[in-house]
Amino acid sequence: MYKFIIVILLIIIFVELIFIGYNLINKNKKYIYFDGINAMEYNNNYYVAVGSNNDNDNHFEKAKISFYNKKKEKILENVYNVGYNSSFFGTLIDGDNVIAVGSYEKDKSDRKNSVRHALIVKYDLNGKILFEKDFKLLDNSKFTNISKYGDYYYVTGQSVYKNNKIGTDSGGAILCKYDKDGKLIWSKSYGSNKSAIYNNLIICNDSLYVVGNDENYLGIICRYDFDGNIIDYNDYKSTDNIGFSGIVNIEDKIYVSGANRGGDSTDAMIVMYDSSCNYLSEVTYDNGGIDRFSKLVLDDDKNIIAIGTMYTTRTDSDESVDEYNYNGIIGKYDSNLNMIDVVNYGDERDDYFTDIIFANEKYLVSGYSSYEDGSYMSKFINYSKALKVLEVE
Repeated sequence: MYKFIIVILLIIIFVELIFIGYNLINKNKKYIYFDGINAMEYNNNYYVAVGSNNDNDNHFEKAKISFYNKKKEKILENVYNVGYNSSFFGTLIDGDNVIAVGSYEKDKSDRKNSVRHALIVKYDLNGKILFEKDFKLLDNSKFTNISKYGDYYYVTGQSVYKNNKIGTDSGGAILCKYDKDGKLIWSKSYGSNKSAIYNNLIICNDSLYVVGNDENYLGIICRYDFDGNIIDYNDYKSTDNIGFSGIVNIEDKIYVSGANRGGDSTDAMIVMYDSSCNYLSEVTYDNGGIDRFSKLVLDDDKNIIAIGTMYTTRTDSDESVDEYNYNGIIGKYDSNLNMIDVVNYGDERDDYFTDIIFANEKYLVSGYSSYEDGSYMSKFINYSKALKVLEVE
């Protein structure tokens, strides 16, 4: 009996040691909270923002859509809790509905192979899903942005082979047309099936203009008709690995943003094209590091407002595996690309600007910042037309 008790006690001690060891191991696995906004839209009644966070038990990245009132107070948030990791990259307000586009790991196979399906989801104003559709040509796919013309949605994105795979199937940058019920009308692909991507689009001059990146740091701008036929095309050497990412128009002039690459550094850049995609001029901004303009918007004076991120070599003594400081940047240019002003933003350890809209005579910038505990939190920054910070929310 005595030996039996000793054995039981030893088993209990052994189990307790395993439990303590497990807790110590997991305590050292620091959980980094992330909440980021990738894109936003506005009408006269509310704001919509899309992005992702990892506020769940498994700490998966989950796509989210958030609704805010005119005071930018959050009134509703809906997490897309399907599959594994996911994110939304673009959004569109269509009457009483909102459409979000992005990507997600649909099943265990996607999760195992670290690939995703492109995703388009339509919501009503109560956050109820009206339709959800995914898209895939090759291994890894995502939708990046969306616009509307008539009764159809036009969506940009990418569908490529995963890194270690070679093939001859069509893929690369993708442009898709959907009806309002989520039926795919057609899809078109362009460029390298390993790396090409369409990042953004606008609809003007009775055409679709899409911008992105092909292989070897080649920025691309393409003009399509509404049946998916390419009308005009141009490329730009040399951008960074994102390529062209912002696009607006003033009458028959098309303005695109990105980065001008020279050696190990890049300058933030805006390029002007005519309606046939012929190069007209460009302007760059050099802050001495790695700089890019990611998104563009027009104000009511037909000025071009550009936002992005600049990387400079980290000089502080904080422990970090990252050699750069990341700051937001906002610039204002006239229609001839004359610089009016450029302002940097560095409120926290690292700051990233992701999107911009012009509303109520102010420039509203979305993004996220990192903090000393390693977490990332989304934020809104309100700028005056003189590029002065009015409020950070």
